[in-house]
Amino acid sequence: MTYHALTIAGSDSCGGAGIQADLKTMSNFGVCAASVITAITAQNTTGVRDVAVMATTMVESQLTAVLEDLPITAAKTGMLANTEIIQTVARALTHSPDIALVVDPVMVATTGARLLDSQSEEVMIQDLLPRATLVTPNLPEARALTGMKQDRAPLDLADQLLQLGCQAVLIKGGHARGEQVEDWLVTPTGRQRFTNRRITASVHGTGCALSAAITAGLARGLELDESVAAAIEWLHRMLQQAWLPQTGRLRMLPF
Repeated sequence: MTYHALTIAGSDSCGGAGIQADLKTMSNFGVCAASVITAITAQNTTGVRDVAVMATTMVESQLTAVLEDLPITAAKTGMLANTEIIQTVARALTHSPDIALVVDPVMVATTGARLLDSQSEEVMIQDLLPRATLVTPNLPEARALTGMKQDRAPLDLADQLLQLGCQAVLIKGGHARGEQVEDWLVTPTGRQRFTNRRITASVHGTGCALSAAITAGLARGLELDESVAAAIEWLHRMLQQAWLPQTGRLRMLPF
């Protein structure tokens, strides 16, 4: 049986994040991946040097071409760049209610470059999060989306995000401190904790890879908790093999 998923994100010229990471991850899980490119970035593990955002009409054309022809069962979003693109993506996916949607709310690159402005964040909250099967923020992204203070617990952030309309939240604990990384999957009916030994080195594209792996699991017909568990276990294995480019600030996953 052939499984099909879609990634809607920006292109990363060094191949460690964005569309490239998503395609490689989904292929790792035996899923045929289609793509809609929202922006082209010139970047490597030292930083983002330039960004060219795609015209909204081109994003819409890509979405239409993919969705009218391929049997997509799961999709994920990454870098959406601006308000108009978020609205276009939300509108297209609203017309495809059977597609499971994973929203990775990409706001700031690991290197610190800002990838989404505050107005667009509000549109994401209003238009895209209520359509999401799962939202996968790290702690800073969860705080930005909820407007809650830094001292709030991950479960408080997750509960607040659920009130915005999404079906489930995965709060990623990579930005917290301690020897263990705790990720929390929270739904209206339960909470599940995933714990792994912390790997101290910073790695490029981990959020993209994790959300893509979850999307691949959903495309294969796994339940949400199964998809999340498999994705976290796979990513932890990849992190242990991450490598450092010659001039890099961040390590790269060994796709």
